[in-house]
Amino acid sequence: MTTPETRYARSEDVNIAYQVFGDGEIDLVYVPGWVSHVELAWELPDLAAGFERLASFSRVILFDKRGTGMSDPVAADKLPTLEQRMDDVRAVMDAVGSERAAIFGASEGGNMSMLFAATYPERTVALATFSCTAKRVWSPDYPWAPKPEERQKTFEHVEHQWTSGLDWEDIAPSLDPPDLAELSQYYRRCASPGAALALLKMNTYVDVRSALPTISAPTVVMHRIDDRDANVGEGRYIAAHIKGARLVEFSGADHSWWTQGRDAIVDEIEELVTGVRPAPQPNRLLATVLFTDIVSSTERARELGDRRWTELLGRHNAAVRRELDRFRGQEIDTAGDGFLARFDGPARGIRCAVAIREVVQELGLELRAGLHTGECELLGGKVAGIAVHTGARVSALAGAGEVLVSETVRDLVSGSGIDFEERGEHELKGVGSRRLYAVAGV
Repeated sequence: MTTPETRYARSEDVNIAYQVFGDGEIDLVYVPGWVSHVELAWELPDLAAGFERLASFSRVILFDKRGTGMSDPVAADKLPTLEQRMDDVRAVMDAVGSERAAIFGASEGGNMSMLFAATYPERTVALATFSCTAKRVWSPDYPWAPKPEERQKTFEHVEHQWTSGLDWEDIAPSLDPPDLAELSQYYRRCASPGAALALLKMNTYVDVRSALPTISAPTVVMHRIDDRDANVGEGRYIAAHIKGARLVEFSGADHSWWTQGRDAIVDEIEELVTGVRPAPQPNRLLATVLFTDIVSSTERARELGDRRWTELLGRHNAAVRRELDRFRGQEIDTAGDGFLARFDGPARGIRCAVAIREVVQELGLELRAGLHTGECELLGGKVAGIAVHTGARVSALAGAGEVLVSETVRDLVSGSGIDFEERGEHELKGVGSRRLYAVAGV
């Protein structure tokens, strides 16, 4: 989905940045956690996918709380109160003509969302929270929150390490190091070091326990069982004190809602908002995967020089994409000079590979290609599984100008008029033995 346009709503003397996307009949206001950035958030693929799912059944209203992201900064001695933050939500809703909306509050955004639902029941259709807390400092009747000295250590940690990169492993332990680094960079770009620390301190002293029993909107409280930042006991406490609230616990330890089991979380929100739980989406399908790459690309790049090679590679990429469009192929990935695409039929995949080979030859390049058909796992817009690994192994064995296919592909296109030459049986690393065939004519 194209990144929505960022607009501004006036709340008192502060400009609040917001975006609106989706065309569902019900409005949904997303209240982010500690810090956010309405435009940079779209650079996180998992979060962007979460937004797209929300937009599939609602009109989503996304905003940056004052002092974060693209909204106006706030002075350290004028930290926003929960009341002011609720005013910001109302200002954004008014700006987009939303009289009533479902509120989805995550992490630090949850306490303000709960207070908003209690204060403005006439404007709250439903309330969804994820990994939220009712207060942030320990007390005998709320033993899950950090003690004051523990919170002080967190302040010091943020103050000293915000600019160099915090360790976000407790926020999303399911992520690998590169994705954690990307998440850390995102948070650092959401707020200045001083603003991040000031907002953290402000959130520390929030206590909305007294508001919980007054919430009347249909509510779902979601929490991961092993959340390292907000104990699951806090979610259970919140659900127990909101009349009629439904508690949903998920396995896992990530505090961020979009990094682990995201679709199950959005399913709960969709059911709350629309009254209908979405039908399970198929995540496996039979597909033909095509791998292509340029033969001796390193040598050609050295021969042509960086500028001419970059221009030639751009023409190659454009030519490949034209043929993919012509044969209904879906580009899955491209890296360097290679493409991975999938097709809903093996014959189309073969004919596309042959067409690509021919147009690339006109550019003075030699191509190798490999195809295999098998069951693939859908992961967002990507595909994975043994079939993909097999296709990659087949492609690696193709010679210059050759389109090589597995026996499975050859058998499936029987009667299509495509001719093959046998290339014998080969041991494919990690896959097993496969008989391969070169395309001789289409």
